[in-house]
Amino acid sequence: MRLERLDHVALRVASLDEAVPRWCIQFGLVERRREGGTAYLACNDEPYCLELIEGGRPGHDHVAFSLGPDCTLDDAGRHLERLGVGWREAGGSVFVEDPDGSAVQVLPHDPGANEVARWPQHARPSTTVHVGGPRRLGHVNCLTGDIQAGYQFYTRVLGMRLSDWLGDAGVWFHIGPDHHVMALVDVGYAHFHHLAFETVDIGKMRDLLDHLARHGRWLSWGPTRHGIAGNIASYVRIPEEECHVELYCDMEQLQPQHVPRTFPDDRYSSNTWGPLPPRSYFRFDPVAIEHERESWETRGRPLPPPPEGWPG
Repeated sequence: MRLERLDHVALRVASLDEAVPRWCIQFGLVERRREGGTAYLACNDEPYCLELIEGGRPGHDHVAFSLGPDCTLDDAGRHLERLGVGWREAGGSVFVEDPDGSAVQVLPHDPGANEVARWPQHARPSTTVHVGGPRRLGHVNCLTGDIQAGYQFYTRVLGMRLSDWLGDAGVWFHIGPDHHVMALVDVGYAHFHHLAFETVDIGKMRDLLDHLARHGRWLSWGPTRHGIAGNIASYVRIPEEECHVELYCDMEQLQPQHVPRTFPDDRYSSNTWGPLPPRSYFRFDPVAIEHERESWETRGRPLPPPPEGWPG
């Protein structure tokens, strides 16, 4: 199987009437269309990059990747069958589950999206792009309880290429020149962690963070300069959908002959500028969120254990 790009992230929301304007106003996204209980949002010239589905427990639903021009959905299906991986076809696409039970959608090749991406953004006429919004959806990150199984799935089953390891606690994958389009961090349990929007530069990131602060958002970690991938990153807590949004810029671009590296699992590999994230960064329960919002951990108050039924 040969993937070409990250197409979109799908999140479940309690109400489209509440969630759509929230994502559009706070993150500068544009609602492309709404069909039934699903809304499709974009951050630039793409058809959409964020799918919001009304109903069910709010949070992650699936991540979608599109195939390259030399791989059809039939090819993908035969590949999965050879590996003995279960899959289902739905809506002209293929769905599989990773070892943690997270759904991955595989879409057919879209030549139109690639044609748009060929042109510099400043050379694309538009009537919908908002001033100061993010450039694109760049990558996703998931917490896992079995990083070796995840590594085998994303490389052998989906055909992603290994970028780097963080000791044996984290692994990053790429499908193009960007250092990563997918990452896994082993914390002993599975949970979708963040979707990441690229900004033009750190100045645009600052403007977006100022805007988000006016809407009551706060940073769960950052700004940081990652040792792995080199990107400048800031992480914004989204309690409503049990995830974070990363705003980033300046990611390392890999050469075709890139040789994967193993970084030491230390502070510098995660943040060359300073501290590691607070423990609340890896939790999504209301106790951790309140602790994080008030900076209790930084102020010397230990993070309590999660309520019953919550991981962490």
